[in-house]
Amino acid sequence: MNWFDRLFDKGTRNVAHQTSRRSAITGMARLLVGSAFVLPVLPFDRSAKAAERQAAKAGKHDDPTSCDYWRYCAIDGFLCTCCGGGINSCPPGTEPSAVAWIGTCRNPNDGKDYLISYNDCCGVTACGKCGCNNNLGDKPGYRLGSHNDVNWCMAHTNSMYHCTVVAAVGIADGG
Repeated sequence: MNWFDRLFDKGTRNVAHQTSRRSAITGMARLLVGSAFVLPVLPFDRSAKAAERQAAKAGKHDDPTSCDYWRYCAIDGFLCTCCGGGINSCPPGTEPSAVAWIGTCRNPNDGKDYLISYNDCCGVTACGKCGCNNNLGDKPGYRLGSHNDVNWCMAHTNSMYHCTVVAAVGIADGG
């Protein structure tokens, strides 16, 4: 094994005598910069993934158990449709809060904007299913009627939050 060590030592010393640190660093830098220009040129086909995402999202604006449902544009909470209730009815054992927040959501089926009322269902512990946090048009916390990050069950006799229901109040006026 001693001969192998001497051979390796002699080879390493020859390389060290024939090259400088600067030339080694320059060579490595050229290699890194050259590879940076070559790698982005490699072909990547991302069209299949984009098509999959678009197809998966296409039908969700009509599914009331999906956060992408068009009426849920300003929702923050658990969907009552996943917790034993309906889109605008609280699950058994809960009651709607006395106060609500509002949002304006566009229905992709008819292209109209609708005024949506979001009510929390109160009385039992949080459902924990289908949690959504969509903040389209959400206002700061000091504008409470438009803010979705508040426990709206605070005005209820039992302030425990369970889930949220939505109701289309009417068509939003464009003026």
